Amino acid sequence: MTRVLTWTRTNIDGVVALMLALVVGVLAILDLVDVEQVNAVVLLVLGLLATTSLRDRHLSSRAVRDASSVQLLYGPEIGHAHTLARRDTEQWIFKGGTGSYVRAVTLRACVENARREQRPLRMQLEILDPSNELLCKTYAQFRSSLVMEADRVGEQWTTERTRKEAFAMILAACWYRQRFTFLTIEVGLSAVMSTFRWDLSSSCVIVTQNNPNTPAMLFERGKPYYRDFNRELVASFKQTHQVPLGRSEELPLSDEPTVDEVRRLFEGLDLPLPVSFTDRDVADIVRLALAPRNPY
Repeated sequence: MTRVLTWTRTNIDGVVALMLALVVGVLAILDLVDVEQVNAVVLLVLGLLATTSLRDRHLSSRAVRDASSVQLLYGPEIGHAHTLARRDTEQWIFKGGTGSYVRAVTLRACVENARREQRPLRMQLEILDPSNELLCKTYAQFRSSLVMEADRVGEQWTTERTRKEAFAMILAACWYRQRFTFLTIEVGLSAVMSTFRWDLSSSCVIVTQNNPNTPAMLFERGKPYYRDFNRELVASFKQTHQVPLGRSEELPLSDEPTVDEVRRLFEGLDLPLPVSFTDRDVADIVRLALAPRNPY
């Protein structure tokens, strides 16, 4: 009964037109109405049918428009979309795991473009909290479950690697911040793991997953979902523990930061490196921050 009522309410104009046609048809057969009355009803029915047709056309047009607002990207198309998104952007918002691709490609390219064009750049990065060992272990298990062997950079995902990658993202943010005056960069540490990655520029938002067999999704600015994702990323970032990167101004980093400089930096950010991290581990963090390999 509920389904019938729902269908009737959705198609009320067509139902009314059909009922009028049936009633008038029966009355005409019984010779209870004259020709003028029949003609008037015919015009009314035609008007209702025209209204129904226009409504259906509008709904179909909107459905097509909404469908075209989502573009599926495969393989090399994903990298090309990122290149176009970085070209003239004045902002970049990221939410994901450890920011491997951000460090390897996005951060450097965005800074170079902004410096060349002499314009400001704002970046907001939400990554896993490296001080949360259990969270990093969960993320490492997730990545390993997708690809059991070593990935494109030749390493397997472990808890230690996850923590180093996240620390490297913070180090890279401080390093670039000290070298480009017009870079406003924020880093938020999340206590929750996500299997998606969001990259939002001034022109679009690209949503990817760590599974290489899954296509990415692109939503252009001015079309459905871009504003929604923008709002979602801002709200999510506000719930993170935000790293006080401003303190790094008092803790200068060399072009090739030393182990002592890196340790002092994280102490100053109230995010000390794990006691178990040796000088070699710190050197790994520096390498991952400033000379990372593109994981894709």
